[in-house]
Amino acid sequence: MASDQQSDDQSARERTVKTAGRIVKYSREIYHLESVEEVANMTLEAAPHFIDGHPSPTVVEIRHDNDLRVLGSMRSGVAIGDDPGELARTAYESNTVTICAEPGVEIAYDENVSIVDPAEYGLDHSGVTIAAPTVYSDEVGDSGAILLLHWSGLDRVEEFHVRPVDYLAEHVATAIVNIRSRERLERARNDLAKRKEMVEVYDRLLRHDLGNDLQVITGFSDAVVSMVDEEDQAGEYAEKIHRTARSAAELIDNVGDTVTMLKEEEGQPEARDIEPILTEVVENVDTKFEALTVEYDPAAFEYEVYTGDLIDSVLTNILSNAAVHNEGAVSVRLFAEEPAPGRVVIGMADDGKGIAEAIRDEIFEMGQKGPDSDGTGFGLGLARTLVESYGGEITVEDSEYGGAEFKITLERA
Repeated sequence: MASDQQSDDQSARERTVKTAGRIVKYSREIYHLESVEEVANMTLEAAPHFIDGHPSPTVVEIRHDNDLRVLGSMRSGVAIGDDPGELARTAYESNTVTICAEPGVEIAYDENVSIVDPAEYGLDHSGVTIAAPTVYSDEVGDSGAILLLHWSGLDRVEEFHVRPVDYLAEHVATAIVNIRSRERLERARNDLAKRKEMVEVYDRLLRHDLGNDLQVITGFSDAVVSMVDEEDQAGEYAEKIHRTARSAAELIDNVGDTVTMLKEEEGQPEARDIEPILTEVVENVDTKFEALTVEYDPAAFEYEVYTGDLIDSVLTNILSNAAVHNEGAVSVRLFAEEPAPGRVVIGMADDGKGIAEAIRDEIFEMGQKGPDSDGTGFGLGLARTLVESYGGEITVEDSEYGGAEFKITLERA
């Protein structure tokens, strides 16, 4: 008797292995399909030929919102889009192969399976149904598939019935999840492309239309400021108009830099010599602000770093802030450090009024600015976004000269 049982077990394993081999061959085909509907249809055609007893299959998709929906079925009364019922839900929630069989059916293989009584669910269940789930979980939720196979006249459930259903369910779920991932990626790409296109349109409108108008306002308001008495009400109003126009122009420039940054993010930061970039920035800022003095030794910055086209905008913004946000003459000393192998710091320390510790983190947020600032609040936020996109970081602390000290850390090439 023991010998007969061993022979039966060996025969069941051989039939299981043979079926599994056919499923592996099938899986190579479904991984090249373009839609989940094609996966479901091929599974419906293949399962009755692969698995012993010619069962009737149903393919169920597990969606991220924990919703179960039928993708296709060969069972009478089950339609695409239907809820697959309690047996599929039980298999999904337990993440276990689940067998539901009418009374009198012998379960000869019960390893790592759950066996449920049809009466438990109030089912008029004839024959045998095996529900095999494959569930993938991530931060969004669950995804995958459940394969249900139904036999109407099976009197004994063997290993070669159960395990192939589980194998097949895993391949079907993987194919479905891969397709859904490709679909989400394509939607994200299309959405990003549309958003970039819209941003570029707004940028052109701002620069060409509103930008031109602001140039006129700024020019005439500057002339009016020079013609009126600053002490009377007309002078006060003229100065406010002039200051507001300058602020709006600065905002338009920042929008343009943001659009350029979005385009830059499509590529990787490139190796660039920082000295010529910094030298040009210093010369431009030094010319623009009479009250600003920059102590700068170009030889100290002969480094090659990974950065992008807008690094000059970052450097200009920080140096300009030293002049704009301090009253009277202000000096800035530039220095370089090597805090760790492969990294270099560009430091800018001024002798101005400094930045209160309570708002140092806030000033790097988009739209945030100090209580005494007349700017838009986007400059330093954009600076941090750019530096971080280059793989670096930007910080601020007290300088030894009594003002603020900004440090930009970049990767060396």
